[in-house]
Amino acid sequence: MKNLIKICSVFLLTGLLLSCEEDFLDEDFLEAPAKSTLDESTIFSTVGLATGAVDGILEPMGQTNSYRGRFIPFYGFNTDVEYHYRAGNEGSDADLLYYDAKPGNSRMNTDNNAWAMMYQGIERANIVIRGLRNFGNPEPGTEFGQLLGAALTYRAVYYTDLMKAWGDVPARFEPITSETLYLPKTSRDTIYKRLIADLGEASTLVAWPNETPATTSVERINKAFVKGLRARLALVAAGYQQYPDGVRRSNDPDLSVENMYRLALDETRSVINSGRASLNTSFEGFWRRYNEENINAGGESLWEIPFADGRGRVLFSFAVPHNSVDQFTGQPRGGDAGPTPTVWYDFDEDDTRRDVTAVPYQWGAAVEGIAQQELQGIDTWYFGKYRYEWMDRYVTSTNDDGVNWIYMRYAEILLTAAEAANELEGPGAAAPYLKEIRRRAFPTDQHAEKVDAYVDALSSKEAMFNAIVEEHKYEFTGEMDRKMDLIRWNLLSTKLDEEREELENLQNRTGDYANVPNTLYYRYEDDGYTLDIYGLNRGETGNPGPEYSAFNWDQPLEEMKNTLYKPGVNPDDKQFWPIWQVFIDASNGQLVNDYGY
Repeated sequence: MKNLIKICSVFLLTGLLLSCEEDFLDEDFLEAPAKSTLDESTIFSTVGLATGAVDGILEPMGQTNSYRGRFIPFYGFNTDVEYHYRAGNEGSDADLLYYDAKPGNSRMNTDNNAWAMMYQGIERANIVIRGLRNFGNPEPGTEFGQLLGAALTYRAVYYTDLMKAWGDVPARFEPITSETLYLPKTSRDTIYKRLIADLGEASTLVAWPNETPATTSVERINKAFVKGLRARLALVAAGYQQYPDGVRRSNDPDLSVENMYRLALDETRSVINSGRASLNTSFEGFWRRYNEENINAGGESLWEIPFADGRGRVLFSFAVPHNSVDQFTGQPRGGDAGPTPTVWYDFDEDDTRRDVTAVPYQWGAAVEGIAQQELQGIDTWYFGKYRYEWMDRYVTSTNDDGVNWIYMRYAEILLTAAEAANELEGPGAAAPYLKEIRRRAFPTDQHAEKVDAYVDALSSKEAMFNAIVEEHKYEFTGEMDRKMDLIRWNLLSTKLDEEREELENLQNRTGDYANVPNTLYYRYEDDGYTLDIYGLNRGETGNPGPEYSAFNWDQPLEEMKNTLYKPGVNPDDKQFWPIWQVFIDASNGQLVNDYGY
C-alpha cells in the first residue's frame, strides 16, 4: 500500500498557502501551523512546510478533468499498437482519439480541463521555486536542495505533457503578475532548452534512488528519473514534430540531433553506470509488483504519478475488464482500450512479454461472487499490464482505483541509450543495451539465438534503428508512449497506414497472418475460472480434444481499421490537440490555434 495518503491541496496563487483539501501530501504536513498566516519566508525556510508546498505542486493531477480523468485516459491514442474502443463511436471522444479533435470538444472544452490544471501546477511550482531560492538555501546534498530539484522536475513534467499534447504553448517560469496574466504561445524550442537546463540543475540537487530517505519511494523525485526525463526531452526536441509550417525537425542549432542525442546518451549512460536502477528480472514480475502497489525505489520504476486510494483511474480505464463485483474487485470497470489485434501475432511466441501485454478475455458476471474469464473476439483485446486480479488491495470505490501511473521505467533508459548510441556511434555501441532488454524477455536457453544472434545481425545503423522501433512496441504497448515516439521518428502516418494494412491481412488471413487460426478451443483450469486456451498461436488449427469447447476467432476488423484514424484525415496534420475554445476565449486575444484548427 502506498504511503502518500492524503494530499493537502496547497493553493499558492497569491504566494500564501490558502486552503487544504483531499489528496496527496504527507500527513505530517497536516499538523503544521495555520497556513493562511504564514508568508513565504516562513514556509520556504522550514523543511516540513516547504515539503508540503512541493508536494502540492502535484495536486492538480488528481482533479477529475486533469490527468486523472482526461489526460491519462485519452492522450496517446490511437497508434499502430494501441486502440481506444470509443474511437468506433461518433462523437467528442472519438474525435480525440482518431485525429479529428476540435476546439469545442465537449469532453475537453471546460475551464478546469487538463490544460488549466497543468498551468495551475506550473504556477505552484513557480512560487515554490522562487520561495526555495530566496529562503531555503537549496544546495546539493541538502533537504532544501532535494526540494528545489523536485519542484524543477515537476514543472518540467507539466511542460513536457503540455507540449506533447498541444505543441507550442505559453511559457511561464515566474509567478503570475498583472503584466503577465495574458501571454501568447512561445516556441516549444525555447521551452525545451529551458527545461533541459532546469533538469540539468535538478540532477545536481536530488539524490539517487535509495541514497537518502527522500528517495526511497518511486512517488518521489530521484536523480535517475531526472536524468531519464532530460534524455527523453532531448530526443523529442531533436525529433520530428508538427510545426505551424509543417512536420520537421527543429531549426535551432542547439537542438540538433548531434547535440541532443549526445546529451541523451550521456544522461542514460550515467543512470546505467550508477547501478541505482535496474530491470526487474521478470517482465511479468515487474507488472505484478506494480499492480501490488509496491513503491520501493531502486528497481525498474523510476517515477510514478502518486494517486491516493480515492483518486486515479488507471485500472478503471485500462485494466482487463471485470463486468461485476467479483472475487478480485468491487469495481466493475476496465477495458476502455487495448492492443490492436496484430500485436499478439507480431510477438515471438517465446517472448515472455506477449502474454502480459495482450489479453484476449474479460471477466464475466460473477455467480455467487466468483467470475470466470470469458473469451472475446479477435477484434477485442485488453492490456494485461493492468489487472485488478494482481492487486493486493480490494477496490471498492465506484470512480477511482488509486493505482499510480508509471511515468518512466528503466527499460526506457536502456532503449534511449540504444537509440542514441546507434545514431552517434553505430550499431555495435547500441547492441549491449538492446541485448539487456531482450535478455529479460526470453528464456535463458534461447538467449544465444534470440538475443545475441538476433542483435549481432543488426549490422547497419538502419537495421538497428528499425529493430529499436520494434522493440519499443514489444516493451511498451499499453503505456501510451508510442504516439510521442512515432511522431519524433516521423513514422506516425506511416505506421498507422501499415497497421491498417495488417488489420486487413489479419482479417483475411493473408500475408504475415496467413497461418492465424480461425477457431479457438478452451476449457477451464481446476480453479474453475482461469481459461486454458488452444489456438491462439499460429498454426494451432487442430481440435485438442472433447474436453475443449470451440470459439469463433474470425470476427471482422473493418471498424477498427476505419477508425484507427478518421478517413480523409492525415494524422501528421493532426499530431496535436487544439487549444480548447474556452481558453482561446479567455486569453484576451493572445492565443490562437494552428495546424488548421
